[in-house]
Amino acid sequence: MTAPLEVAGPAAPPRSNGELVFAEPWESRAFGMAIALYDAGLFGWPEFQAALIARIAAWEADPPPGQPWNYYQHWLGALEDVLAGVGTVATEEITARAAELAHRPAGHDHDARR
Repeated sequence: MTAPLEVAGPAAPPRSNGELVFAEPWESRAFGMAIALYDAGLFGWPEFQAALIARIAAWEADPPPGQPWNYYQHWLGALEDVLAGVGTVATEEITARAAELAHRPAGHDHDARR
């Protein structure tokens, strides 16, 4: 099973010359995690697309001051929404883990000496 990614429209991932574009390592990880969980049958793609479009629409309707647009922030939020919706993970777990990760220093897992 392969996720039917949109090529155009609000749910379409960023591309350059037809290739997916990731600005940061976490973006490709979030992308891969969603695809792997979909392939494992944890959720349906239409549900994920609807959650992604809803996240994007909410941001467009009221963009938070000082927060730049980031497609993969919405992608990750949609994945969290879908997984919480099907009961795979509790919203409280997502919030706690996000807070824990937010306190780690930038680049903590990208040591150039390795």
